[in-house]
Amino acid sequence: MGEDRRLRAVVALAQGMAAAHTPRESWRAAALGACHALAGSFAALSVWERELGRLRVLVNVGERAEDEVEFPDGEAYPVHQFPEITEFLHERWAGGGGPNAWVETADGPAGGPAGYCHQRVAALRRRGRACCVVAPIVLHGRAWGELYVARPFGAPVFERADADFATVLASVVAAGIAQTERLEEARRLAFTDALTGLANRRAVDVRLDEAVERHKGDGVVVSLVVCDLNGLKRVNDTRGHAVGDRLLERFGSVLSLCGAMLPGTLAARLGGDEFCLLAVGPAADEVVRVADELCRRAAELELGEGVACGVASTEDPIGSVSSARRLFRLADAAQYRAKAVRAAKPVIAGREGPDDPVVRLADAPSREEAGERRRFRGRHEPRP
Repeated sequence: MGEDRRLRAVVALAQGMAAAHTPRESWRAAALGACHALAGSFAALSVWERELGRLRVLVNVGERAEDEVEFPDGEAYPVHQFPEITEFLHERWAGGGGPNAWVETADGPAGGPAGYCHQRVAALRRRGRACCVVAPIVLHGRAWGELYVARPFGAPVFERADADFATVLASVVAAGIAQTERLEEARRLAFTDALTGLANRRAVDVRLDEAVERHKGDGVVVSLVVCDLNGLKRVNDTRGHAVGDRLLERFGSVLSLCGAMLPGTLAARLGGDEFCLLAVGPAADEVVRVADELCRRAAELELGEGVACGVASTEDPIGSVSSARRLFRLADAAQYRAKAVRAAKPVIAGREGPDDPVVRLADAPSREEAGERRRFRGRHEPRP
C-alpha cells in the first residue's frame, strides 16, 4: 500500500470515529476503518477488563464466522489464554520498547516468536482465516485492549510493514476512544444529578418525549411516578443542609432500588425535593405496586416524613396522551393530591371515576391551576 493511500486510510479512520455519536458507533468505526486500511476481511476490537481478567470483544465487523455477532454480549476470553497482553507487552514497555503490533498465521508465528499464541492460531484455523495482525491499544499510558484484523486464505499474508502500519492505526483508534470517553462523560454529567447520581430533569424530558412518541406509534404503556419528599425543609432548618443532603441521597437510593423492580425504568431527581420514576412497558398496576413500595420504604427512613406520590399511566382512563407535557401534568397533579390529603399510598390519576379531580386539575386552564393546587395542598401545608 502506497504512503498516500495509507495516509488517506488513517484520515478516514479518524474521521469515522469523530463522527460517531455513541461508544458502539465509535467501536464499529474503528474496526471498519482498520479493516479497510489493512485490506482485511474481518476485524475486531476488544477491551482488557483487568478486574475480571479477560479480553472482552466489543465489536466484530466484516466476514464473520457463525459464532461471531457484530456486538456480542458475552464474547470474552481469559487473559491467560493470550499472555502477550499482560506479559509480552509489559516486558516490551518495561524494556523501553513500544506497544508494537505483530502478525500471526494459521501455520504459526510470522516474523519471529514475539507474539505467538497457540489460541490465536487455533482460532484462525477454526474460522477459516489465514493470518491476522494484532495491535495493542494504549490509553492514558496503560494497555486498554487490542485491535485485530484478519485476512482469508488466498490473500497476501500480513508482513512486518503491515504490523507497523497497524501500530499507527491503533494509536489513532486510542485517540478516538479517548475522545469518545470524554464526550460520554460530558453527556453523563449533562444528564445526571450531581448529588444523588440519579438522572436529572433534562434526562427525564428527553426520555419522556421519546416514550410518548412510542406510545402514540405502537401503544406502549408509559407511566410516570412523581413524588415529593416530605419534611426536607424541616430537616434543613433544624439539622442543617448537610443532613438534608443525606436525606436526599438516601431517598435517591430507595428510589433507585424500587425503580429496579421495573425493567428499564429511569429513576430521576427533578430538582429540590421532587423525584420521579419513568417506566416504559410495564403495566400500570405493576407501576402502582412499585410506587406503593416506594411510599412504604420512604416512610421507614430515619429522616424526613415520608413521601407524597402521584402516578399517571397511559393504561389508565386519563384520556388521550398526545404529549409528554400532559402526562407530566397528570402525575404532578396526582402528587399534589397526595400531598393535600396526606396520603400514605400513591394517588393514581384517572381512578376516581369520570370526574376524577386529578385529571380535572391537570387539564385545568393555567390561570386556575395555582389556586387549585393550593386547595389540594390543604390549609396545613406550606405554600411552595
